[in-house]
Amino acid sequence: MKLKKILRRKKYICIPLKRTITNHFEVKATINNVKGRFILDTGASNSCVDFKAVSVFNLDANDSTTKAAGAGAIDMQTQESHNNNIAIGNWKYNNLHLVLFDLTHVNMALTQYKAKPVSGIIGADILQKGKAIIDYKKNRLYLKKLVFLY
Repeated sequence: MKLKKILRRKKYICIPLKRTITNHFEVKATINNVKGRFILDTGASNSCVDFKAVSVFNLDANDSTTKAAGAGAIDMQTQESHNNNIAIGNWKYNNLHLVLFDLTHVNMALTQYKAKPVSGIIGADILQKGKAIIDYKKNRLYLKKLVFLY
């Protein structure tokens, strides 16, 4: 039996991934009803949005004492935004915490390779919440549908 069929029975949602020229997976996501392009990064502890996209995604930015590091940059100033909603394909989550920081260094690296810039990063927080399974051969992300009991 194929993986897609097995996971569909287990209430997983299949989301296509695009492999970029830089060998990253790119995924389209909607935050607060605004579409954007994001890198899927299993090594990023939190999902992030670029400072430049705060108003685009209608984020309420709050100061943070936490410093960010990654992709050759360290000790970067951050802000945070709480209670956001996200949709990745048909998978939805309504209590998303985002880290906001300057992704200029990431986007510069991408554009040097003629890849498109991104609005942010989908990190391990979302991947864990969705009990993610990545099919590297078929370029697919599977996230388990969340069930909310009220």
